[in-house]
Amino acid sequence: MKANYSKDNLPPQLVQAATFLSEENFSKAEKLLRSYLELNPLDVNAMKLLGDVGLEVRAYREAGYLFTRALDLAPDFHNARFSYAHLLYRRQLPDEAEEQLNIILNTDPDNQSWLALKAVNYALGNKHDKAVELFEYIINKFPANNQIYLSYGHALRALGRIDECIKAYKKAIGFKKGAGEAYWSLANLKTYKFLNEDLNEIQKLLNDKNCNFDDYSHLLFAFGKANEDKNEYQTAFAAYTKGNQVKSKRVPWNSKGFNRQCNELKKFFTKEFFSNNKHAGYECHDPIFVVGLPRSGSTLVEQILSSHSKVEATTELQNIVALSRKIANTDIVNSKSEYPSAIKFMSSDKIRNMGKLYIENTMTQRVLSKEFFIDKMPNNFVHIGLIKLILPNAKIIDIRRNPMDCCFSCYKQLFGTGQGFTYSLRRIGNYYLDYLDIMDHWNKVLPGEIHSIKYEDLIENTEYEIRELLSFCNLDFEKSCLDFYKNKRSVRTPSSEQVRQPIYKSSHLYWKNFEKYLIELKSMFVSNGVSVD
Repeated sequence: MKANYSKDNLPPQLVQAATFLSEENFSKAEKLLRSYLELNPLDVNAMKLLGDVGLEVRAYREAGYLFTRALDLAPDFHNARFSYAHLLYRRQLPDEAEEQLNIILNTDPDNQSWLALKAVNYALGNKHDKAVELFEYIINKFPANNQIYLSYGHALRALGRIDECIKAYKKAIGFKKGAGEAYWSLANLKTYKFLNEDLNEIQKLLNDKNCNFDDYSHLLFAFGKANEDKNEYQTAFAAYTKGNQVKSKRVPWNSKGFNRQCNELKKFFTKEFFSNNKHAGYECHDPIFVVGLPRSGSTLVEQILSSHSKVEATTELQNIVALSRKIANTDIVNSKSEYPSAIKFMSSDKIRNMGKLYIENTMTQRVLSKEFFIDKMPNNFVHIGLIKLILPNAKIIDIRRNPMDCCFSCYKQLFGTGQGFTYSLRRIGNYYLDYLDIMDHWNKVLPGEIHSIKYEDLIENTEYEIRELLSFCNLDFEKSCLDFYKNKRSVRTPSSEQVRQPIYKSSHLYWKNFEKYLIELKSMFVSNGVSVD
């Protein structure tokens, strides 16, 4: 079956659906495509378009079915295979994505879009040297664009090649379109100091009526960081506030829903449950999970651990979150989540297999073949019950930071995806309180299974805390862990440049510079008995 994915050849309904998709009107595109497929169930163009909708709204399971079904019917439908590779990339399956990309690149080795996805996929697979090499090939061969230079800059940053990274970001700024993300990327280095001419240009772009949403939100956070570095705290906070207001409209968050989820998990994962299922999981000692809130010090803990000869860092892996969503089985709109309740109907073999698959699926991120590896997805604190069920020997490290420092640091951070709880002070205050509550629960039902570190203790008594951390992980002390800042590994989080320096204490109680703007957040903690000093 031949696929003709071109607007010149598509039926009017699919042209309209493609238009809806380009306008980000996903609900209208989905409705139209589903109706069309009911009458034309073998139309691979419609399958591909509906899969693209699923890709955008994170309905990955259905999108994968649609792409693979289209490719079964039309193996040479390269646009569908490219979308399928993009889906695999989004699902953090770099080896599988590369396999699909190589198939289509064999037919068109110099397709710029396909090569660009392969380059960012290399970065996902922790192959940053290969990513940089491929980006440089693309830049030298094709008319570049801002996104190529941005992604190139991100790969250079991960390798610690900061001077080259800054040049790449400034090249991206030169394209004007997308300049907001480039300015934010400079700000997000945490070490770059904006010049007055940078500030003037950011202000000019913010005042441009034609500035699009993505650029506008990025520019506001960059403007806030630039003014903060100049100790212009009032101007900085005003920019952060506006940036969060703008971002929160696109990134919704349901605080009551998250609280309800935490309560359901606490009710399900009891001491009795773990006693009854203590032999159900996969007996593997490889993973070390670092959990907490973003901006709590998790990258520092990861850097320390990965400086040990037996431990490899990976990235903020999505595997556990993806597993929880698979158990939830909420692909159908408005369907009730089956997580965690569905677990009680699972056999020991099923539970063990989930742990085994986690280990197998994360092998693509383990490029150094070390005995242990780190999964540093902070939000996994919610899923500690699931982790200890399927991987009973996994080590769990909980890193905590002063609630005001941590929450304000999240508030002024523009995250790449997700983390909707950060885009208002009330949202993040409630989230932090739920975090404390569910961590208290995990420590009660899993006594001795979680090692808690206070960030403030780590920077005050560094060697003692590092020795305690290594002891919990059954690792011998190595001096390299004290010299963590000399570690040349790639780092992809916002703290990448901070963990390449020795321990510093300037971030402790930094929130007090903004105290008069944070009264509501402070009162949330004080009224709930949480110390802020």
